[in-house]
Amino acid sequence: MGERKVLNKYYPPDFDPSKLPRVRRPKNQQMKVRMMLPMSIRCNTCGNYIYKGTKFNSRKEDVIGETYLGIQIFRFYFKCTKCSAELAMRTDPKNSDYIVESGATRNFEPWREEDEVTEIEKQKRDAEEMGDAMKSLENRTLDSKREMDILAALDEMKSMKSRHATVSVDAMLEALQRTAGEKEKRLEEEDEALIKSIFHKPVDYVRRIHDEDLDDDGDMIQLSSGNGEISGDNLKRRKVSEEPLGNPTDSLTKATFVDSSTNKGSRYFPPS
Repeated sequence: MGERKVLNKYYPPDFDPSKLPRVRRPKNQQMKVRMMLPMSIRCNTCGNYIYKGTKFNSRKEDVIGETYLGIQIFRFYFKCTKCSAELAMRTDPKNSDYIVESGATRNFEPWREEDEVTEIEKQKRDAEEMGDAMKSLENRTLDSKREMDILAALDEMKSMKSRHATVSVDAMLEALQRTAGEKEKRLEEEDEALIKSIFHKPVDYVRRIHDEDLDDDGDMIQLSSGNGEISGDNLKRRKVSEEPLGNPTDSLTKATFVDSSTNKGSRYFPPS
């Protein structure tokens, strides 16, 4: 079936192309092209967002009187996908980008702002170095110093990486376990020291003054024997009162025990 499809046309021997009528077309004729949106925009009419890569039919025309280094600038007309409002954008050969002219607003793109800031700084530096040789030398010195710092940091990272490469995984895990064990042991020792400091406080010896102690001097004078000795009951009472008290009821218990022993020793037996 391929031989039936004619791709060439017959031109007679006396064909003269100069005799063909010339078709006059408008100088700025628009062409219909299908393209993809090169950026994300927002329609000013309905607020609809049209994202990058959206396909649509557009009309292309040449921008009369505007070129960049001999490169023709083109303008595109297309419609919003929601409200069918007409939007227009044109090419920007200087920045290898597109510019939205009317009907929409380009969404914020942080990388474009960074590029613009970098370009502004570069232009400012070129303007400063234009007539100042010392400024140019200073900038070159700073650039060389910055490069040296970057190379030093890179060498340090390489050396660190080489050191880490010699460490095996097993040794690393063992070191981590050993560190964790030492930390846990240290925490246990601190807890034990804190517990001992709270529950093993030294007993404070507090001497309590009883009514009996106030009358000790009088009792000693009355009960003293001829050779100047004090009776055993008073000595026992003094000893009990001077002992350290662990609980408040210990003194009562010991005093009761002393009185009972005294009564047993001085029990009266009637004559038989």
